[in-house]
Amino acid sequence: MLNKTLVILLLFTCSTFVNCQNKSEFRYLDNKAFKVGEKLTFDVKYGFVTAGVATMAVPKLKKISGRDAYNITFDVNSVPSFDWIYKVRDHYETYMDEGGLFPWRFEQHIREGGYSRDFSAFFDQRNGKAKTSEGEHKIPKYVNDIVSAFYYARTLDFSKMNVGGTIRLYNFYKDSVYTLDVKYLGKERVSVAAGTFNCIIVEPIIIKGGLFKSEGSIYIWLSDDNLRIPVKVKTKIVIGSIDAVLTSYEGLNGYPSSKVK
Repeated sequence: MLNKTLVILLLFTCSTFVNCQNKSEFRYLDNKAFKVGEKLTFDVKYGFVTAGVATMAVPKLKKISGRDAYNITFDVNSVPSFDWIYKVRDHYETYMDEGGLFPWRFEQHIREGGYSRDFSAFFDQRNGKAKTSEGEHKIPKYVNDIVSAFYYARTLDFSKMNVGGTIRLYNFYKDSVYTLDVKYLGKERVSVAAGTFNCIIVEPIIIKGGLFKSEGSIYIWLSDDNLRIPVKVKTKIVIGSIDAVLTSYEGLNGYPSSKVK
């Protein structure tokens, strides 16, 4: 009887210790928006002209700092017919913690016209440091890069927000931490090549970050369901606007119930 009691106590103690270890180090957030295998493709339009193609993908999980992380990629390429005007070959990549939805590593490779830039950062979330290709900097816990911030925003619940309400995030870029406010602007039905969707509209107010520039306003239409698929992105600039519209999708984390047709 004594032996059985000791075994039960030992199992209970070990189980409790393991659970506490798993839960206490980092936060856990429920993600119903995306999964490994998702791939979204967009036409990038300047006026009526298709200037490029963009893809956002989650090709795999990878172990980073002892944690499973989503490998997320974002690529923008100008089409051959537009290359002679302004050639673009941009690649962004982040490794986002599967359980806590925060980044461990970020890479940016920009090739736009005659301009190029390569930047990388390792986010030491345990010790509050960003170790970049340009130095080491202090960061708050769970700080984002611009790509992980976008995917994290897809998991947020906007259903109880009033129009004009904001959610504040923090974005690290180059050598500093910047505020990144996501403003809720309401709902709208949008038709693109991939279909017609009921959407919510958000405006990321970004100071710096490369993926979305700070020179103009940015509006994002996300599918009004758990998946929060980016259906359309409009960037207003001085000489007009640039739109990215969804043309196809695959590997979604469920059926997009917001799709009308």
